[in-house]
Amino acid sequence: MDLSVSSSGPTREPEWVPEPASGSPLPSGPAPGPASSRNPWIVAFEAAWFAFLRAPIFWLGIGALAGPTLFDLASRGWGTDQAAHAPIVFATAIWLFALSAKQAVTAMSPPPAWRAALALAPGLMLYAAARITGLLEVRGLAAYLSLVAILYAVGGKRVLAVLWFPILYSLFLIPIPDTFVDIATQPVKLHISKSVVGLLGALGYPVATSGVSIYIGQFELLIAAACAGLNSLISLTAIGSFYVYLRHNASWRYTLLLVTLIFPIAVFANFLRVLILVLLTYYAGEAVAQGFLHEAAGLFMFVVSVLTIFLVDKIFTVIGHRMGWMKS
Repeated sequence: MDLSVSSSGPTREPEWVPEPASGSPLPSGPAPGPASSRNPWIVAFEAAWFAFLRAPIFWLGIGALAGPTLFDLASRGWGTDQAAHAPIVFATAIWLFALSAKQAVTAMSPPPAWRAALALAPGLMLYAAARITGLLEVRGLAAYLSLVAILYAVGGKRVLAVLWFPILYSLFLIPIPDTFVDIATQPVKLHISKSVVGLLGALGYPVATSGVSIYIGQFELLIAAACAGLNSLISLTAIGSFYVYLRHNASWRYTLLLVTLIFPIAVFANFLRVLILVLLTYYAGEAVAQGFLHEAAGLFMFVVSVLTIFLVDKIFTVIGHRMGWMKS
């Protein structure tokens, strides 16, 4: 993604230090150099520092609110199957924010204070309710909404427009509640179960199904939520959207197109996973199928899904260039 700004004459960083309050000294910073020579991490640090000097109460508050929440999510939520991708998302999200800092600081246009307070109120109220009820996922969502409100308070709508992808991408840090996982995966589990049984039955295997349970020979297999594809769907969506954003110069339309294809890819990969595990159970026994090979099959199918996304993107890119829909 090209963040440099080209012009006919020599380029310099625009003056982006916000106006101070009446009577307060203007914070001084290092003289900006050419846009192409400045390190994005330095620009990001300077942007964060001057934003803090402009409204320290906002950032101290969000630190006190988001810090403990992020720690609890990392220690309790990120170790689950639903959020195994979160550490990678956290690291890459920080990198994306730093990469976009140069554009964000030139777009700063803070709104009136009453609008900033109005935008911050829902997140704070939701955070208070989550603290009372003890729902960690809701508390993570409240902290996320509050952070977005702080970005709006400091930079306005134009900054949110520049940082749209890092902001949406950070949603993957919040684990999905188990109750929602069970409800969302039930139709997918039933579909996968019926499809596997239908295929194996047509091939002459002694197989039957009852709900999300598959019976083959003397064995019974229960399709868990992990086999329904939701966990891999979330991880694939995070990886796929990150890949498309960087490769195709932040095209949100193409990102949306490819993300819609991730769901059938994930479901089909998990169909193959369940099929392989059923056959392993039939030929090698339950102990073999539920041991190391169970996890290995899941990892293998995930890698295949990621490679499929790359392949689909390559095909779409070639077609788009030939048809004139995409620029080289």
